[in-house]
Amino acid sequence: LLSCRLYCEEAKDPKRRSCQTVLAEALDIVIRSFAPILPHLAEEVFQYIPYKKDSEGVFRTGWINASSAWKKPGIEEAIEGACAMRDSFLGSISGKNALEYEVIIVIEPGLLFELMEALQAEETSSASQLNEIMMASQTTLLSELPKETPSDANIIKGTFLINLEGGDICEQSSYKVIARPIAKAKCPRCRRYTAESSSTPCPRCLQVLAAGKGST
Repeated sequence: LLSCRLYCEEAKDPKRRSCQTVLAEALDIVIRSFAPILPHLAEEVFQYIPYKKDSEGVFRTGWINASSAWKKPGIEEAIEGACAMRDSFLGSISGKNALEYEVIIVIEPGLLFELMEALQAEETSSASQLNEIMMASQTTLLSELPKETPSDANIIKGTFLINLEGGDICEQSSYKVIARPIAKAKCPRCRRYTAESSSTPCPRCLQVLAAGKGST
C-alpha cells in the first residue's frame, strides 16, 4: 500500500502527499510518546526530521496534539470491514501472490456497501483505496453476483458487524469474496498485473510518466 503510493504515483499526486502526511504525523506521535522514557533517542530522531522548521527540541514543542480532523465517522469501520474481506481473500489463495488475482466483492445494498463505496467510487478499479487494502491487482465492488459466475467458483462468505455512534448504529452485514486469476500482464513499473503487455507500463503508470515529462 505504502510502496505503491510513494513510488508509483506522481510526486505531487494527492494520494502520495496524503501518505507522506500520515507517515509524518505517525512519526511525530511515536517520538513524543517515547520521549519521557528514551529522551536522548527521541531528541536525536527529532533533530534529524528533515521537514521540521523549529530546532527547539522535542521537549520544548509540547506534548502530542493530534488534530480532530483525523477522526472521521465511518472511516475506521470502513477500513476494518475492508481488512476483514482482505483476510477472506488472502485465505482463499493459500499464500499465493495476491497481485496475480482480481477480487470481486459482493455486498447487498446497505451500510457496509456504502462504507466500501467510500473507499472505491468506481465499480472496478486498480488504484482505489479499497484495492490497495485488498492487495490485489484489481477490485470490483458489486451489489449482486455477476451472472457469468461459474457454478464451481470459490465464493468465500463472511459477515462484519458495523458499530457506529458509540453503538447507536449497529448492523450485521454479510459479504461474498471471489478471487480470480487476472488475465492481464505484469506492469514493469508498478508490478501489478494491469498492463496489456509485459514490456509496456499499465495505463495508470503511462499517465504518471507523461505527467512527469510535462512538468520538466
